[in-house]
Amino acid sequence: MNIFKKLNIISLLILVPLFLNMGCEKFLDEKSNQKLAVPKTLEDFQALLDNTLNINQSGPSEGEISSDDYYLSDADWDNLGYGTDKNIYNWGDKIILSDKPECGWTSGYRTIYYCNTILEGLKKIDPGTGQSQQFNDVKGQAFYNRANAFFDMAIVWCKAYDEQSSSTDLGLPLHLTSDFNVKLKRANLKQTYQQIVDDLKIAIGLLPNNPISKWRSSRAASYGLLARVYLSMRDYENAYLNADSCLQIHKTLMDYSTLNSTSNTPIALNNVEVIFNRNMQSTDPISVLTAKISDDLYKSYADDDLRKIIFYRLRPDGAFRFKGSYRQGSSLFSGVSTNEVYLIRAECLARNGRIEEGMADLNYLLVNRWKKQNGRTTFIDLKTDSQAEALNSILEHRRKELVMRGLRWMDIKRLNKEGANISLKRTINGQTYRLPANDHRFVLPIPEDVIRLSGMQQNPL
Repeated sequence: MNIFKKLNIISLLILVPLFLNMGCEKFLDEKSNQKLAVPKTLEDFQALLDNTLNINQSGPSEGEISSDDYYLSDADWDNLGYGTDKNIYNWGDKIILSDKPECGWTSGYRTIYYCNTILEGLKKIDPGTGQSQQFNDVKGQAFYNRANAFFDMAIVWCKAYDEQSSSTDLGLPLHLTSDFNVKLKRANLKQTYQQIVDDLKIAIGLLPNNPISKWRSSRAASYGLLARVYLSMRDYENAYLNADSCLQIHKTLMDYSTLNSTSNTPIALNNVEVIFNRNMQSTDPISVLTAKISDDLYKSYADDDLRKIIFYRLRPDGAFRFKGSYRQGSSLFSGVSTNEVYLIRAECLARNGRIEEGMADLNYLLVNRWKKQNGRTTFIDLKTDSQAEALNSILEHRRKELVMRGLRWMDIKRLNKEGANISLKRTINGQTYRLPANDHRFVLPIPEDVIRLSGMQQNPL
């Protein structure tokens, strides 16, 4: 049976208010008069999780819109359909849901609502002897996807994690129930990240090593995502341990020399590097038809580096556009993949003084990204005894490898905590906009409609 026909409850979930703190009495009255099929079985809950539109295609794009791997022409800026997109692009002080109905905040809490509904429903099920594996799988997926949604929103709407200030820095409202009448205040950042870590650790204990579909989460994906979370927290020992655990399960890399570089979609969907398939919401500023890749970024690739022709295509106007998504199309991949996990492990090894091992991970990645002549690679291993040089090389290739993945905003924020002093600049119709390192605008404003209706504390503007 078609999932969307089977689960009439999806119509209920789509109608969840802009944020779960809003008053819902009228909505609940209407609900009581509808004959909605409430999910009760493991098959129902799995069907909710297999709703890829709400689980796999809902990653927030606001951080990527704000970042510096691309730019817009003046004409493209003028043609943006939403003032909110313009505000995010030039680091303004407003996100207005009535202007742009769907954003990462609403989609994130919708995913969380799905997961909370499932976790509550599972408490009413006795899995029995023959269903324990399926029960654990469904439960683990719900914990994984809730953690993923919370984490993605924390990157956009919270400060970079700092252990010293995390108990006072503003976090997210941690909605852990399907009762959307419960009014919540924002937790602190320490509590927010602890919830994310706890959810992923539970998922690790429940999920299979590898899923039956890459649209579903797994133990490998949980280790990989937890490594990303710890990296954002600058907890390099735990980031290393989880990256290593992920690669013990799933370690395959593609050889880019086998790909068709002339194709507009050279990288296959669900290729061997994909561990969990997810993408950011589609939006005009970072559309592959609109966004122009930074000249400095494009020129940083060596001539024999195949990423230069796999990831980019020359536009008629002389700029370059991105074509290297692991979603094989216009959607921008933001899931978990082995190339990212190798780079996490490499960075953590270098930071922990294990320079040779860190460089070995980097070199293993790069040899699979380099041209071959007569069947032999032209790549020469990078070598250094300097921790600073090793770290610089790894971070340089992290940026070049993980373009348009929704990770650059996270990296700028965490690296500025390490003293990287990364500042951003845009020029739009002759006017220059600047975002200095560690500026408060690296934390985006919560949508104004949410603040107005929930009364929660806004980020500094």
